[in-house]
Amino acid sequence: MTDVAVIELVGAACALVGTVCAGTVAHECTHAAVLAGFGVPYEIEWFPRTRGFAGSRALASVTPRSIPAGLPRWRLRTAAIVPVVLTVPFWPVVVGLVPDPLRTGGPAVQAAAVGWLACAIPSPADFSLFWHAGEFVDGATADPERPDQDGR
Repeated sequence: MTDVAVIELVGAACALVGTVCAGTVAHECTHAAVLAGFGVPYEIEWFPRTRGFAGSRALASVTPRSIPAGLPRWRLRTAAIVPVVLTVPFWPVVVGLVPDPLRTGGPAVQAAAVGWLACAIPSPADFSLFWHAGEFVDGATADPERPDQDGR
């Protein structure tokens, strides 16, 4: 391996780690911003002790402290899925206004792009809240016999 390749690899690793750290903060802050906008008190916990998906540890979590009475389910669903807005910087790439960093950038740029896009993916807990928002709003398990409970 040449010196340039090692430097590029180290640069890519640093870019990936730095972007994932920044992206994680941005991911959690998008949840918090939407919850705050809808009047839902929340708490952000960094490096929580609880186990996450498949026994892994989460880097952070945003938890509503209480759900206001009568809160529409779509608001919790919006808060759960909102990290997809982190893809906005890549929309000009999709429409061809700017070059694709995954094709034209060096290893560090590619690693940063992948790290940022990875942070835009809602977590398994986010998807759980999205699909089961009614249970959180109602405070009990939704009745499968009542299709009107799913927020439609």
